[in-house]
Amino acid sequence: MPNRVLVLYAHPTGDRSRANLALRAAVEGLAGVTLHDLYETYPDLFVDARREQALVAQHEVLVFQHPMYWYSAPALVKEWQDVVLAPGWAYGEGGDRLHGKSFMQAVTTGGYPEPYPPGGHPPFPVPELPPPFRPIAAPCGKNSPPPLVVHAR
Repeated sequence: MPNRVLVLYAHPTGDRSRANLALRAAVEGLAGVTLHDLYETYPDLFVDARREQALVAQHEVLVFQHPMYWYSAPALVKEWQDVVLAPGWAYGEGGDRLHGKSFMQAVTTGGYPEPYPPGGHPPFPVPELPPPFRPIAAPCGKNSPPPLVVHAR
C-alpha cells in the first residue's frame, strides 16, 4: 500500500524560518507522511528525476511546502518540476503517472498578510499568486485546492 502524503519541503534557509519550521514540525513523524527536504537532498541543486519519480509513485498526495520568493517558489522547486514532471511520465503520450493523485501547496510569506489583499500590492491575494502550480493538478485528474498560506507575522 502506498504512503499517503509526500511533503516536498523546499526552503534554502529553513533552519531560520519560524513559520516553515513550525509547519515542518507539525508533519514530521506522522504516520503515512513522508517529509522530503529537497535542499537537504540536493544541495547542489541537481535533482535526480528517476529517484523523485519513484518517490512520487509511492504516494497518493503531493504537498509542495515552501516560502513565497518574489511571488513564486524557491529555485529548487522549479528545478524539481522541470526534471521530475517530464513528458511521457507526468503528461503527454504515456504520461499518466500523476493520474489519481492529489496535489496541494503550503506557502509561507514571511510577512504580514496586509500587502496581499485585492487592490493592494501586488493587486491580488496570495492564492492567486502561484499559477505555475495549478497546471500540476490537471494531470492528476483533480482540481487543486487553494494553497494553505501562512503569514509569519
